[in-house]
Amino acid sequence: MNIENTLARWRSRYVPDHVVGEVLSKNWIDNSVPFLSLVLVLAVFGSLIPNFFSLGSLGDSARQLGEFSFIVFAMMLVMVAGGIDLSVGSNFALGNFVALLLMNVHGWPVAAVVPVVLLACAAVGLLNGVLIGYLRLRAFLTTLVTLIIVRAVVDMLLLAYAVDIATNIPASSVWDFLGGGSLWGFPLSFCLAALFALGAHLFLSRTRPGWHIMAIGGSRKSAYNVGIPVRRAVCLTYVASGALCGVAGLLYAARLSSAGSDTGVGLEIMALTAAVVGGNSLGGGRGSVMKALMGAVIVLVITNGLVRIGFQSGAGSLALGLILLAAIFIDVRWLKNRHKLLAKVYVSPAYLDLPAAPATNAGSATPFAVNDRLKDVELIGLGQVEGPEDVIFDRDGHLYTGTRHGDIVRFLGPDHQQMELFAHVGGHPLGLAFDRDGNLLVCIAGMGLYSVSPQREVRKLTDETQRSAWSVIDDSRLKLADDLDIAPDGRVFFSEATVRYEMHNWAYDALESRGNGRIICYDPRTDRTRTVIRNLIFPNGVCMAHDGESFFFAETWACRINRHWFSGPRAGTTECVIGNLPGYPDNINRASDGHYWVALVGMRTPSMDLALRMPGFRRRMARRVSPQELIFPNINTGCVLKFSQQGEVLESLWDLGGKNHPMITSMREHKGYLYLGGLLNNRIGKYRVTGADPTWTAERSYWGDRP
Repeated sequence: MNIENTLARWRSRYVPDHVVGEVLSKNWIDNSVPFLSLVLVLAVFGSLIPNFFSLGSLGDSARQLGEFSFIVFAMMLVMVAGGIDLSVGSNFALGNFVALLLMNVHGWPVAAVVPVVLLACAAVGLLNGVLIGYLRLRAFLTTLVTLIIVRAVVDMLLLAYAVDIATNIPASSVWDFLGGGSLWGFPLSFCLAALFALGAHLFLSRTRPGWHIMAIGGSRKSAYNVGIPVRRAVCLTYVASGALCGVAGLLYAARLSSAGSDTGVGLEIMALTAAVVGGNSLGGGRGSVMKALMGAVIVLVITNGLVRIGFQSGAGSLALGLILLAAIFIDVRWLKNRHKLLAKVYVSPAYLDLPAAPATNAGSATPFAVNDRLKDVELIGLGQVEGPEDVIFDRDGHLYTGTRHGDIVRFLGPDHQQMELFAHVGGHPLGLAFDRDGNLLVCIAGMGLYSVSPQREVRKLTDETQRSAWSVIDDSRLKLADDLDIAPDGRVFFSEATVRYEMHNWAYDALESRGNGRIICYDPRTDRTRTVIRNLIFPNGVCMAHDGESFFFAETWACRINRHWFSGPRAGTTECVIGNLPGYPDNINRASDGHYWVALVGMRTPSMDLALRMPGFRRRMARRVSPQELIFPNINTGCVLKFSQQGEVLESLWDLGGKNHPMITSMREHKGYLYLGGLLNNRIGKYRVTGADPTWTAERSYWGDRP
């Protein structure tokens, strides 16, 4: 290996380009900028202001934060649904006034004041909700008008009651506790805000109404088309926003017991700035309670910090304006360019140096020599199935396969001419296997491992495994469960081809040829799932060996077949059985003579082998070339190999013209015939195997004779 290739290998192995792409692809990356901004703001003002982190200073700040957070939560909620509420400041002033009027002037008990204040502010929110949600007026102009009207009403009421409010102080321990009390050393308002933040987070992220709100913000038209009550949900967000303003006004009134014409003035700008700085999108559909809370802390620290440093009051407004402008710029540009940036850095090819491909030309002395033995196979279900990636037989001789429409279909034996729908499972069914009880287990791309009972009941077995200890991403969810087989003790071993790509863009994993795949074990006795082998190059084709202690599996892009022992004296060990194939191995299944069949989904080409040693070239190609024009393995020539348990290739079956099976992803021997499936085919092939046992079935090979 020359120096250039050595450097390319080291770079692809030790420079974690793919980690950058994974980080940028995660939703939590949106929180990184506001979090770093929060740390920076705290560090700057903590160093400039004496006793900034003292208990007294933190206590006062926490009490203000509790009140201000409710206003920010109110703004965040309507923003997530795709709206905006500029009336939060005047509604806050209304809540403050109503609370003081009822407590100071009329002497109401706190238990009666609280609901009345919340209802008064919620009524303003209801007005906004009806106008915006049901009458479909523009949120910005509507809430701006509401701001003006409510502010005018509060000012007129203050002219009549300001003196009475100022001269009457209620004697209520509950009211005093509401304004200045503490729980476990924390201000009551802060505890209430924290409790609400937890509940709001669970509501938005774990409940159906919360998902509806996020969906409406993402695309109101799409949400309406899928049956979400858009108008009602939008209206309720404004009602909730008004009620939250009432909570903030109530806490403020209990703390200061004062009302003036400047109460809440400019608060809508502070709340909007906090929500946007925290990472909540102005366009809707993207936001969270934690983002709102981080933004609230940033804005409150800056506004209070500038005053404590000695700047005039206008400096705070100027700072908020500049911060809001910068936050809007980042939000708009990030949304617009995130996917462009991700497309440039996500695909991270590795260096893969395959041995020279064995000779396949006719007349060569290798068992891979081309022939045309699959030319005249019989065809089953021509034009009736699309994407039969795998095929399998039940104990009664019926033939099953999956289709790209999310169906499992059955061809009735013995002639397999009549097709019927067996079950609809969704996704794209890939690998198939029958367990001891006759349940059909299936790997479904994007969904995980499922079971279909003989009564056609579909049940999820698992869609996750344990997360890798040092993984940057959460790889616990299954993205591309591919093929499976069942051990004698009932454990299910299945492959996940890649943890980075979905079914629709699996070709990029071939471009990477990195160890993104793994073998996973599901144990039905404990209902537990665990990862058995990691860092495999597109693992595929899992097949139990006849010894009942090990299984074979393919690494497709590495062009090799391995064997892993899961029990017995060699348990936990893995060895390479066939290290250099002329093509890319896919599904593996048992043969009637004690050997094994393997399908080659595509054939190697010199250009692809060369490109695998040039990760930089493949990286540039992924950035500049459309997916349809990427260099890719030749998948237009079908081939099936038979190999022994020791890894000796015994024979090969080819379809040179590609007329019947241009792509072969699986084969299953049954009563003297080999049945062929293909991910991109619209048929199933039937080939008579010379010398095969006409009574042999895989069902009997696995589970013996059963009634």
